[in-house]
Amino acid sequence: MKKKKAQKKAAKPQKKGLGQPYGDRVLVKPAPQEEMTSFGIIIPDTTKEKPEQGTVVAVGPGKKSDEGRVIPLSVKVGDRIMFSKYGYEEIKINGAEYYLIREDSITYIF
Repeated sequence: MKKKKAQKKAAKPQKKGLGQPYGDRVLVKPAPQEEMTSFGIIIPDTTKEKPEQGTVVAVGPGKKSDEGRVIPLSVKVGDRIMFSKYGYEEIKINGAEYYLIREDSITYIF
């Protein structure tokens, strides 16, 4: 009986210089915050909350199952997502701010 050779999946396009997140993690560029309310009130930086939305810029290969198979992520580069308020790590790459998020912290895909 012949064994089938595992085919390599085509690499997902990622931004250059960002690398690839490990496992089921996703690298997200946070969405810009509104500077002014609908009533014209300017919000100072000290009172702003971190955004809970952003755009996926890189994705990991996926989570490993108990059998050792890799389960691919359901998001892809370019997706706009919403994520839980405390479910991310802030990191800086080349001076830009990004969030590193596990797939289970993603709550919505736009």
